[in-house]
Amino acid sequence: MRVAVADCWLELCEGDITQQAVDLIVNAANSYLRIGGGVDGAIHRQGGPAIHADTARRYPDGCPTGSAVISTAGQLAARYVAHAVGPQWNGGRNNEAELLAGAYRRALELAVEHECQAVATPAISTGVYGYPLNEAARVSLRTVIDFLTTQKRPEIVRFVLFNAETFAAYSNALAEISPPGK
Repeated sequence: MRVAVADCWLELCEGDITQQAVDLIVNAANSYLRIGGGVDGAIHRQGGPAIHADTARRYPDGCPTGSAVISTAGQLAARYVAHAVGPQWNGGRNNEAELLAGAYRRALELAVEHECQAVATPAISTGVYGYPLNEAARVSLRTVIDFLTTQKRPEIVRFVLFNAETFAAYSNALAEISPPGK
């Protein structure tokens, strides 16, 4: 699924984010920037030890929830990895939507700062952090659409979604909130 936003493209696909040939891959990281499971573990396995060595050296204090930091991409088919720290779901009582939006926004800011044209991102916080899929889809897609509308870059933001259920949630949300006529 692909929609035009300003002079950019927002794409949804089901697949393996570690196989994306883009400038920047967004990682669903933890605030300690330690190697975890899920998307984070897959990115570190595929990218090799250079990714963790770079984050450990550059960010010894980690990264706060709702933000992101950048590193080398190691052996991935990308130039960079943006380690975006989404919130753990707590029933929506701890500013989860704002923190999730902040993680996406900062990852996209890093992409622009590093002149990245194509970005691949997962569904941050929807795995072990327990963020409800439908709500996460709306928050993340609105954030990306708003960013692309105002910044008009990067050229492509691709949500690479792990399974059919996640793809369906994001497809439905995009159909609800995509810009008129797109």
